[in-house]
Amino acid sequence: MRKPIYFTIAGTNHYYGSDFMKVGMPVRLVKDRKNDYDNEAIAVKMDGLDTVGYVANSRYTVLGESYSAGRLYDKIHKNARGTILYVLPQGVVCRLDERSLR
Repeated sequence: MRKPIYFTIAGTNHYYGSDFMKVGMPVRLVKDRKNDYDNEAIAVKMDGLDTVGYVANSRYTVLGESYSAGRLYDKIHKNARGTILYVLPQGVVCRLDERSLR
């Protein structure tokens, strides 16, 4: 069994916020190849809402043992899945589904 890989959802305040997010909810990670600001951007999406944030990619936004988007980008398929573990004021911490790894 592999060691779990965690990631932080950042920027939720630019979309729907995080108040509705609950532990156990599924999320999808989609590489955003057309992002003008970050060539390793990974959008986080939820069914019915589309984008709810992005995988954190800064030492100021990556929480705990989470991987940054840059560290995660080449390890996952273009579409990956995860599960919300913690909803915190600073961000939302999730665990990557290990079937999403390349």
